[in-house]
Amino acid sequence: MAKKIRPLTNTEVKQAKAQEKEYTLADGDGLQLRIKPSGSKNWVLKYSKPFTKVRTNIGLGTYPEISLKQARDKRAEARTLLAQDIDPKTHRDENAALEKELYQNTLNCVVINWFEIKKTEIKSDYAKDIWRSLELHVLPKLGSYPISKLTAPIAIDALKKVSASGNLETVRRLAQRLNEVMTFAVNTGLIHANPLTA
Repeated sequence: MAKKIRPLTNTEVKQAKAQEKEYTLADGDGLQLRIKPSGSKNWVLKYSKPFTKVRTNIGLGTYPEISLKQARDKRAEARTLLAQDIDPKTHRDENAALEKELYQNTLNCVVINWFEIKKTEIKSDYAKDIWRSLELHVLPKLGSYPISKLTAPIAIDALKKVSASGNLETVRRLAQRLNEVMTFAVNTGLIHANPLTA
């Protein structure tokens, strides 16, 4: 029969002192606090990988940034994933990669890539005019948006100021350029469909 581990207390976690060698305090269900000789305290969850049952661990953050309660919440989340045969470490890494990709593909980045191609197909004065209009009216408001999060209402809202000034021809041109950028994003595999077309 497995030895029952007494859960840690906040006082024990707080008062755990560094020793010559790294040591761990167990909280149960695989959750441990590792205390390094430097004095740093790291939460670690030991678990068996789904299917292979290979023993491994995942870091859950450092103490005191992650409290005992937060570490237990993270353990519960990880155990929920394991119950569904999902490796929590793989799950976290995949989500982090998706987030990174999301924020690397901002409208600003896509506009720059689109413009590099567009300016080779048109006269330089026209290219300057296109870039200036986007730089002035679109990128300040929408540049930091992930391309996959951009919607027609968001784009319309961004162009309201130009529309309110009565410059409808500029609005039409900006909408056309934004559409071209979004079509470019579809053609380069960044998004599945252009959300700005009806």
